[in-house]
Amino acid sequence: MTDPRRTLRALALVTVTTFALAACQSTPTTPPLLDLPPASATAAPDLERWWTTFNDPTLTALMEEALAHNLDLRAAMVRVDLARANVLLAQSYLYPSMNLGIDTRRNRMTLVGSQPLPENFNPTNNDYLVGLRAAYEVDLWGRYRNGASAARSELLATEYARQTVRTAVAAETARAYFGLLAADAELAMLRDTLQSRDETVALQVDLHHAGLIGDYDLQRAQAERAAVAANVAVAERAVGTYESALAAIVGRSPREVFAAKITRDLTQVRLLDVPEVPSGLPSDLLERRPDIRQVEAQLAAASLRIDAARAQYFPSLSLTASYGSESAALAKLFSTPALAWGIGASLLQPLIGLKAIEANIEAETARREAAVVSYTQTVQSAFRETRDALIANRSTRDALAAQSERAQRLKTSLELAELRYRSGYSGYIEVLDAQRQLLQAQTLQILAARDVRFALIDLAKAMGGGWDYVR
Repeated sequence: MTDPRRTLRALALVTVTTFALAACQSTPTTPPLLDLPPASATAAPDLERWWTTFNDPTLTALMEEALAHNLDLRAAMVRVDLARANVLLAQSYLYPSMNLGIDTRRNRMTLVGSQPLPENFNPTNNDYLVGLRAAYEVDLWGRYRNGASAARSELLATEYARQTVRTAVAAETARAYFGLLAADAELAMLRDTLQSRDETVALQVDLHHAGLIGDYDLQRAQAERAAVAANVAVAERAVGTYESALAAIVGRSPREVFAAKITRDLTQVRLLDVPEVPSGLPSDLLERRPDIRQVEAQLAAASLRIDAARAQYFPSLSLTASYGSESAALAKLFSTPALAWGIGASLLQPLIGLKAIEANIEAETARREAAVVSYTQTVQSAFRETRDALIANRSTRDALAAQSERAQRLKTSLELAELRYRSGYSGYIEVLDAQRQLLQAQTLQILAARDVRFALIDLAKAMGGGWDYVR
């Protein structure tokens, strides 16, 4: 006949062994391997302060102001501080807790209870206690170690998230600034054109009074002047919009945003002077982009959270200790007979609530799967953005060259049309058409120059420019 005690010991051994083997299991923290395109650049450019390549002191000053005072960056820094506090909290569970306790109690017993009391019994008594109390849960299965590691990974993720915001703020600042410069250039061109149209209308009025031209030519000249005046108003609105946008991005006060004024030297604007950036896919793109590093850290944290949740299945070992004095009389509290101490240990195995633990593990597993998907999507977006930026960097420069050539040829065409008109070979309508086409071409040239700068900004952002990453 089998000894029941031996059976119980065997079952206990199997249970402990199972727990130990399960505790040794760990969820992989590394991201999945993806099918990545080959690198096409031997050396990636240093883009930590990419905006300095434009050699624009105003842009550099605005960038420094934005990186110091932008509200999105300040909010991201607060989230970093919160994550750092969570790390300290998680690490605190790895160490014993110790408290100094001072207790006092005054009790009164009933005189009509079930037990008889002696004569002259004082039902009121006092109790005073002072001492140190310590408690420590031994981290047998890595629950708290994994929790602390997860918190550190989450802190790292918030740091990378802040760097991601930093790259976005730098790109937004540069885009708003160059948008403002393009609006300035367009407004200046339209104002010059409007002045020319005013002179033309005045001349056409004189010719009409002299009977040299008809009503049709005069009305067309006045209509062209009105069209340019309308475009001036639109350009003025664009300048104001870009100025307020810049004021908000760099973190200025609401009053300064409302009365936005961006100081800039319009005489030094060289919209067509765009620096060259080495094109090609860098081999270290995954390391250069902070958003990818952010999701990597989030994936590691999610994996560690699974292991921490799984450890709740296993027994917990707690150690306690106390040392102090206890006495019914306050005067004798610190006497030698009042000395009291104690030590203890407890081993607790969860029996009820296992479904809750299982649900927690499933929830953490789902969060890890979501982190894997997020990592894959982020990497996918990184390569898509980089490819689009490389294409735009080439195509916008080609478009600028074509628009510049078109504007130059239309300028020559206008000169010929004015010559033909003065020689009597054509009517003034031909001159108006040539002026309209030239104005359109010059506007498109300004926008093309702006788009070249936008493409360069997008390329720098796509390659992780704007932060000092560890190579």
